Amino acid sequence: MRRMRTLLFAVGYAVVTASPVAAQTANNTAAEVSVLRPSANTLVYRAGSDGHFVVPGTANGAPVRFLVDTGATLVVLTPSDARAAGIDPSALVFDKAMRTASGTVPAATTVLRDVRVGRISIGDVRAAIIANAPQSVLGMSFLSRLKSFEMQQDRLTLSW
Repeated sequence: MRRMRTLLFAVGYAVVTASPVAAQTANNTAAEVSVLRPSANTLVYRAGSDGHFVVPGTANGAPVRFLVDTGATLVVLTPSDARAAGIDPSALVFDKAMRTASGTVPAATTVLRDVRVGRISIGDVRAAIIANAPQSVLGMSFLSRLKSFEMQQDRLTLSW
């Protein structure tokens, strides 16, 4: 029995250490760290070298790199990401004032048909388009609809 436990420990250790812990990608997107997935409905991402979590996803089926921001009320799209998602920024009314880290800026609001991150898909997500946004943001209008999310050290865990 002791030999069996030792063998299982050794095999388990080899599996954990041999699994690929995803490295930061060239475009500073946080890669999924699959070895740390505690359940089938959980994704774990590693922070970029700057400490931020930039995760790949889609908005209305169009590819988007989202900066995860728990301080953002809404998902925010840049005009180019909005265009790719089928939203014409020139047809929007920028009549909302949104407070950002850069100050108060005009924004247009919309509802996205679908926002996806990894295997997570959430429909009818409230969003804003900000004319001078440098980066699309994954805000609380998406994150609050998950079962849970947690940022701990250099790991972001999303569960649904």
